[in-house]
Amino acid sequence: MRRFSEALYLLAIALWVGGLWAIGYIAAPVLFASLADRQQAGMVAGRLFALIGWVGLGCATYLAAFTLVRSGSRFFRNPIFWLVLVMGALTLASQFGIQPLMARMKAEALPREVMESVLRDRFATWHGISSILYLVQSLLGLWLVVGSGRGLK
Repeated sequence: MRRFSEALYLLAIALWVGGLWAIGYIAAPVLFASLADRQQAGMVAGRLFALIGWVGLGCATYLAAFTLVRSGSRFFRNPIFWLVLVMGALTLASQFGIQPLMARMKAEALPREVMESVLRDRFATWHGISSILYLVQSLLGLWLVVGSGRGLK
């Protein structure tokens, strides 16, 4: 059972961090470069970001539980636990804070695109904040990958 939980630990890291990088830095740019309709590209990219957010929340839950069980009462000294916790918090902020706010702005702008409405500046600001949080999460993910072997010791 121990080997299975360790394999699942590594798989969760690979899935979460790999998904972050694949969607954020490969799929989304390709969508915007390939589709003439930027609104459609944004809608598809938004769905992909929401999907990896849910994947991240599931992976964060497992990784935190694994680290908690593995480290016992010393879990708070384990840097992997704190990386997972911060990445999970960033995912929560994005999924339940920033993304719904941006979706509401898009809905309020209808029938126009949000970038053609009076909400343009506000939307751009929140999009920028979201992008910065995603970058931070991606970089923390790299740190998680590099340090993932420590969580198994």
